[in-house]
Amino acid sequence: MATEKIKQATLNQLKDKYIGEVGTQQRDEYEFNLQLDVIGEMIKKARKEKKLTQEELGKLINVQKAQISRIENNTNNISLETILKVFKAMNVKIKLKMEIDDNELILA
Repeated sequence: MATEKIKQATLNQLKDKYIGEVGTQQRDEYEFNLQLDVIGEMIKKARKEKKLTQEELGKLINVQKAQISRIENNTNNISLETILKVFKAMNVKIKLKMEIDDNELILA
């Protein structure tokens, strides 16, 4: 019985092949949506750790429960201002890291 050699690929190689290479519009949109998913999950986790319902969190920032649900489930139209407002309302500290021409800028 002959054995086949299994081809291996890194996650980035698979993303390049099936989504598009870094710098393409399709890849940039994918990475952006992935980041929004992560932020939504972080908000959901923080809310649950604070033992808040979506409705209670919404009242803290003056939005409807449905808006909190959309934020947690990634609807792509969330502003940075809203994200910061949500975390501030829950008294959760966040740090933002930006890279500009290989220089890091960290906002706490």
